[in-house]
Amino acid sequence: MSEQQPQNVKTMSPLTWAEEASQSLMRTYEPPMLPPERRWHYHQGVFLYGVYRLWEQTQNEAYYQYLKDYVDYLIDENGSLYFRRDELDAIQAGLLLFPLYKKTGDRRYALAAKKLRHLLDTINKTSEGGYWHKDKYPYQMWLDGLYMAGPFTVKYGEMFNEPQLIEWALFQESLMRKNTKDNTTGLYAHAWDEKREQSWADPDTGQSPDFWGRSIGWYGMALVDILEDLPSSHPKKGELTDVVRQLVDHLLRYQDERSGLWYQVVDKGHQPDNWLETSASCLFLYTIAKGMRLGILDRTYTTAMEKGYNGLITEKVEWREGENVRLNDICVGTSAGLYDYYVTRERSTNDLHGVGAFIMACVEIDRIQQGR
Repeated sequence: MSEQQPQNVKTMSPLTWAEEASQSLMRTYEPPMLPPERRWHYHQGVFLYGVYRLWEQTQNEAYYQYLKDYVDYLIDENGSLYFRRDELDAIQAGLLLFPLYKKTGDRRYALAAKKLRHLLDTINKTSEGGYWHKDKYPYQMWLDGLYMAGPFTVKYGEMFNEPQLIEWALFQESLMRKNTKDNTTGLYAHAWDEKREQSWADPDTGQSPDFWGRSIGWYGMALVDILEDLPSSHPKKGELTDVVRQLVDHLLRYQDERSGLWYQVVDKGHQPDNWLETSASCLFLYTIAKGMRLGILDRTYTTAMEKGYNGLITEKVEWREGENVRLNDICVGTSAGLYDYYVTRERSTNDLHGVGAFIMACVEIDRIQQGR
């Protein structure tokens, strides 16, 4: 246990940890100043969607108001907002618009969501119809992209009666799986280059050669979030359920025996320069906990979940009552590359990638522990 923590931290519930982490950033930043400040961006979106999930559980209006203040700063009275129109990353924060519209009925939120939805009509695609991750990464699909656009697309299709969007999101997942899955490890490559032109691209498969933790975490999160919203009668539900089970089973082969966490490059924990990374570990725990809550996974996964959760609290969190939580060893934003690139990436404290993932994982773990 960190010397910065009081002795009673092990008695704190996961929901309390989620609240402490959320309030730490809420005290530090006014909503528009969340980094990168005054931007519609997935960094803020991931953290604030965690705040939304926390509001769902606690009904503490301070959480709702904080995420609303962020959105209202960036969206005008006509639902107009500035966002990057050449990348999937711009869509993720759109997940905040659905609960705001549902609670208020304010058409600004629906209009803003519609603008993000139409990005799907204009973004470039591979020859198979898979979205480029960004225009500056031509002919490349990245595992991250399924989370950046997939859950939003499904929710939009449901709320605004465009069922074809749901099928389109599932089609993107099928392409991602087809092009990035490694059948030897059962893991997924971070990126795939249709043209086989990138320095990291395998000349035969087009895949990047290493299994970067957070990208696989985004994929797992996307799968369980999409499954939560799919009707029980949907013909793809069983297939995606099997994909989640297989993914989790393969991830557990690489869970660190001592800490219960996962490495920056998932399958190479034996390498001395590899390191246990916080955001990926949180995303994997979220996938496991939510998978159990949805009935995708049975309760035999509880031991692995609790081991990972305890590892997070004892090894990656610094906290003293009355002070802000410090969540350490979070990889900063990262492109596709080779092993040396991943393991030398900067480690950050309280990066929004990690804090958002931590909050969402804690909320789901608490629901499992409380039987909710």
